[in-house]
Amino acid sequence: MKKPMLLSSAHFGVDMCCAALFFGFLGQDTHWWLSMVFYNACAFALQLPLGLLADKLDHNLPFAAAGCLLIGVSFLLRNVPLLAAIACGIGNGMFHVGGGLEVLNSSQNAAPLGVFVSPGALGLYVGTVYASVIIRFSWLPLLIMTVFAILLTCMLFLPGAQASHNAPLSLSLPKEEALPLLCLFLVVALRSFLGSKAFRTELPNLPGCIPVLALALGKAAGGFMGDRLGLRTSAVLSLGVASVLLLLPRGYATLIALFLFNMTMPLTLFEAARRLPGAKGGAFGLLTCALFVGMIPQFVNLSPVLPAFGWAGLALLSLGLLMLGLRKENAHE
Repeated sequence: MKKPMLLSSAHFGVDMCCAALFFGFLGQDTHWWLSMVFYNACAFALQLPLGLLADKLDHNLPFAAAGCLLIGVSFLLRNVPLLAAIACGIGNGMFHVGGGLEVLNSSQNAAPLGVFVSPGALGLYVGTVYASVIIRFSWLPLLIMTVFAILLTCMLFLPGAQASHNAPLSLSLPKEEALPLLCLFLVVALRSFLGSKAFRTELPNLPGCIPVLALALGKAAGGFMGDRLGLRTSAVLSLGVASVLLLLPRGYATLIALFLFNMTMPLTLFEAARRLPGAKGGAFGLLTCALFVGMIPQFVNLSPVLPAFGWAGLALLSLGLLMLGLRKENAHE
């Protein structure tokens, strides 16, 4: 199995098992909300220091494999919900930065990154919907995570795979790079914030898997489109059209807007890594931390209800910020 395919498959398995743990076991605890906050803090906010650690260690596949094992171990800790949530969240973060770094190092294009990040949404959906089925076989997630950990470790025996090829860790950041990185951070935070409210359709009898597929396929398509048309052109097309569609009645137009809006995910990750070449894992973790920031209104039940033009305006704001965060195409060729 080729490395990108394995990492993408493992991403599906990781997020499926994490969702199954929470909705199958931790969600039954009286303090489930506290476990949820700790899990998300470890899985997202903690990716920044984990990313810098992965940059320094320069062993991306073992780092990702260790994350898989920690997720498997979290199922053995399910009778201590808070501890299980923390272990699962840290494992999730370790896998994402280890796998993401490996993908970033393996190609100069954005498409592989889009393919890597896209299966996560599908895994979360399967793990949530079928949590009750998965927990009947409580040994199954541990087995799945152990198998992926072994497969990732076996990849080290392929020719040329022993070194991760991380650049020497460097946190030096030219002054002119600070504003673009801040803009990329805000774009991701807005994407996380908008995702919970702006893209809810009002289509009766719409299978829940359809919006998830739109989200996942959008992430995958974004990388290919970025490589083909350039990151800035792709951003204008995806977010520009998405903002117009958000003005229309909620329905199929909203699904298309969801697809288009998520095309920016690999673009932001790819650009952040280019701006921090000496800390690609840190860049990956920085933007994942932004996802957590965008979730905070949900945690404190402050998510606003805006009219259609309000959501469209925020999408346009995301476009403006993203244009400030992306280099002109001839600036990096």
